[in-house]
Amino acid sequence: MRHSVKRIARALARAMGRRAVVVGALLGALCAGCGGGGPDGSAGLPWDTSARIPPAPVDMNDSVIAARADLGRLLFYDTMLSVDGETACATCHSEFWGMGDGLPLAIGHGAGLLAGPGRKGPNVLTRNAPSLWNAAYRKDLFWDGRAHSLEEQAMQPLDATNELDLNPGALVAKIRMVPGYVERFGEAFPDDAAPVSEDNVAKAIAIFERTIVSRRAPYDAFFSGDPLAMTESQQAGMQVFADAGCADCHTPPLFESDRYFDRGIGDGSDPGRYDVTRDEADRGAFRVRTLRNLFDTRPYFHDGSVRTPEAAIQHELDRSGFDYTPEQLDELVDFIIKGLYDPLAEPVRPDTLPSGFPTPFDGLHIVRPTGAFD
Repeated sequence: MRHSVKRIARALARAMGRRAVVVGALLGALCAGCGGGGPDGSAGLPWDTSARIPPAPVDMNDSVIAARADLGRLLFYDTMLSVDGETACATCHSEFWGMGDGLPLAIGHGAGLLAGPGRKGPNVLTRNAPSLWNAAYRKDLFWDGRAHSLEEQAMQPLDATNELDLNPGALVAKIRMVPGYVERFGEAFPDDAAPVSEDNVAKAIAIFERTIVSRRAPYDAFFSGDPLAMTESQQAGMQVFADAGCADCHTPPLFESDRYFDRGIGDGSDPGRYDVTRDEADRGAFRVRTLRNLFDTRPYFHDGSVRTPEAAIQHELDRSGFDYTPEQLDELVDFIIKGLYDPLAEPVRPDTLPSGFPTPFDGLHIVRPTGAFD
């Protein structure tokens, strides 16, 4: 088999704790991947086969890089990185919600430790929290592309008054008072005279985010030559994806792109990409999101106004002008939801943190307020 027994067991445990439909998708991907051999990956693909998914962006065999990534993971989950001591990066980008937060609009500090559906507070942001899956491969970050590196993206929420609202300089001062962090910064940045710094906080979080990569979906096995990795329905849906022009924007193999479009969502009050470029052609345009792990990243679009993946996919198919049948819609949904699903690299939430602060209160086991999923 392509994956170790332990890895399969871990993946199934996560999936079974998440949603039953995901179990079916993951089982299909893993079992199909056991098939022997297959054609050259070019067979049966309706688009350019020269584009292969980039290699893993972080070399975890390098001990210093691995130390930086683990440090970044701890910082990512640490509520010390906020003005209220109850909000973390993981509040809005949680492994339980596809590296988003399960909310239509993200909610910053002042809402307590509860993260995910049911979170309520005074600092409601104007946009949906983008998923971090495969953010490592993006040229620009955020819905409007205002950040040009993961390091820049990682620090912007710190200064934002409605997000974490903690001056980076103040954060560095807090970190220097935590012996466990001082030691880890020294290990992660051994050549720096002053390892605990704003730049190194950004670097550590960014390197951690570069480990959140989805590249082992059934589609990837099919691409690599396993003809049984995707079902007939998923293969038919892949053809619909190509025929409807979906691949022009959601470009394989990442199924996203650094392009911006107005998708006819919302009331038009959000200027989108225009805020960055000041080009009227960009007014109301937002980044083309990834379709990988789409099921987990609901709700959809920049304002989170579309609740289900089926509705989001149908909205886009309707706008494409493609004359489709109900069966083709079902096949397309099957391809996107199951054929592009791979959560195996989702982060592991720390049990404890060097700061002694708690991680956000999150997970599928939590009893949420009435109406949290409405």
